[in-house]
Amino acid sequence: MTSGCSKDVEVEIVSDGEYQVTTEDEVAAIDYELRQIECEQQKLEDRKKVLLDRKQKLKDDALLQKSLTLSKRDWNTESFSWSKDLRIALTDVFKIPKLRPLQLQTMNASMSKEDVILIMPTGGGKSLCFQLPAVISKGVTIVVSPLVALMEDQLHGLHKLNVNAKMLSSKAPKDDVKAIMTGLIDSKSDLRLVYVTPEYMAKSNRFMSKLQKAFEMKRLDRFAIDEVHCCSQWGHDFRPDYKFLGILKSMFQGVPILGLTATAPAKIIVDVQKMLDIQGCLVLRASFNRPNLFYEVRRKPADKDTCLEMIVNLLKSRFQGKSGIIYTTTIKESEQLTTDLRSHGLKVGCYHAMLEPEYRTKVYSKWMSGEYQAVVATIAFGLGIDKPDVRFVIHHCLSKSMENFYQESGRAGRDGEKSTCILMYRLMDVFKLSTMVFQDKVGLQNLYKMLAYCLDMSSCRRSLIATHFEEKWTKSDCKEMCDRCRKDKKRKEIDAGQYCRYLYQIIAKAVQADQRLTPLKLIDAWYNKGVASSRVASVPTPKFPREVGEAIVGHLLIKGYLQEDFHYSAYTTLTYMKRGPKSGLALDNDHKIMIEVDDY
Repeated sequence: MTSGCSKDVEVEIVSDGEYQVTTEDEVAAIDYELRQIECEQQKLEDRKKVLLDRKQKLKDDALLQKSLTLSKRDWNTESFSWSKDLRIALTDVFKIPKLRPLQLQTMNASMSKEDVILIMPTGGGKSLCFQLPAVISKGVTIVVSPLVALMEDQLHGLHKLNVNAKMLSSKAPKDDVKAIMTGLIDSKSDLRLVYVTPEYMAKSNRFMSKLQKAFEMKRLDRFAIDEVHCCSQWGHDFRPDYKFLGILKSMFQGVPILGLTATAPAKIIVDVQKMLDIQGCLVLRASFNRPNLFYEVRRKPADKDTCLEMIVNLLKSRFQGKSGIIYTTTIKESEQLTTDLRSHGLKVGCYHAMLEPEYRTKVYSKWMSGEYQAVVATIAFGLGIDKPDVRFVIHHCLSKSMENFYQESGRAGRDGEKSTCILMYRLMDVFKLSTMVFQDKVGLQNLYKMLAYCLDMSSCRRSLIATHFEEKWTKSDCKEMCDRCRKDKKRKEIDAGQYCRYLYQIIAKAVQADQRLTPLKLIDAWYNKGVASSRVASVPTPKFPREVGEAIVGHLLIKGYLQEDFHYSAYTTLTYMKRGPKSGLALDNDHKIMIEVDDY
């Protein structure tokens, strides 16, 4: 017997038991169809992203082509009217016998009043590209820099060379501020460089007024914008106050802009050109390959004492008598690690932004003289340091981006001698950092690229870095200067699809119980540990080591099958795990997620 609900819909009336079976079958069929739709949607979304990225790259490439006209001019010559003065100042003032690659081209173009963006690795000599022209010019060069520590370091070096350079920041002494304001508009002043933070420029009407007066007097020679990638919201260190620099070209027409950075892919360079209104300017890019640096990734022990023992052994054996830097993420970590290393008889100093300037100077001096073997520091330390014999850089925790990692590790081996860059990796450190960067436009994207760098089981480390910075590279170019090429580790390829579905079951149970799972609790539940209520009886305990399980979770995260879910608490930001945007694909039992892990 049937009852018509409408002309098109009929419901079969059967016994309760049969009705239940029919309903469950229909629901399952609908769920299956919905999953198929989700799969197709995800495929279309992935294809859309590929096409949009390709379209944007074509547009960016077209803009960068405009720079070719300028780059075809021979800038690498000493036939300019200022060439003789440059050569004299190089040897007499800076005590440098010869220039490095791209320095002469950059200086000649800038002194020809062309706008230039110079991309040069850490230690390549970017600072000289504006300091040397400033010394032989009659006016003033304004240097915009994001870090007071970096400015102080460069000023210290310039003052030793008897170059009149001063700094403006919110903490600058009143006498210095007065001297700068006067020197800007005094045609007889020997003030050559003024370092200033972008925040000070944006907030000081007095300084901008003096700049306008200096411009009218033709005393404004150039703007040098250090760490110019900070202008771009796509950059790894975006600074909102750098937006203010967009007015420079219209306010001071004819005054050239020199942008400098150690790390910037084409997308960011194009964005910077637009923001500074210097589209089609000369772009000079040095090779990112530092052939003397050995790159190595080590699994960071979860146990604090074991981790400490690893670092102690490195400093006492492999790096005995050698100078280096150990980078930490937080001030607390740098202080604790310094204390721990000293308790093992190691001579190390602590350096971070919250220390008094006098103390920081003392630590820096002891390290420079060799009294301290290493400096345990946050990333506030190292920008622009002039210590060529740094033989090792150890990252106690992974960096927030490939750009940061490249800069920080690049402070090793500036003398061209072989040096080592060790990155200590542990999955849980990723989640400690993600809560710090998730609000940035590309914060998580950059962090996950670092995670991918650590998880990659087969690629040459140098090739991964080169690919990130859009430089052509082959594995044979490494010459066994990374851990992957020197000793190929045993690995195996597995299908992580089933493990992904197991994790979804654990997450689903938590959702049903109105609970959230942190990454640690999710992995604990998978390994049948931790809180019993979070475990799922039908999910088998993995037979492989926990390190492999963590690698699987890491791969699922960066591939979009898992996703972080951030929540604010009264004191901190917490991250939990949930199904990612590609969960529709993963729920299909036939869907494979092929990844490489350590052989087990």
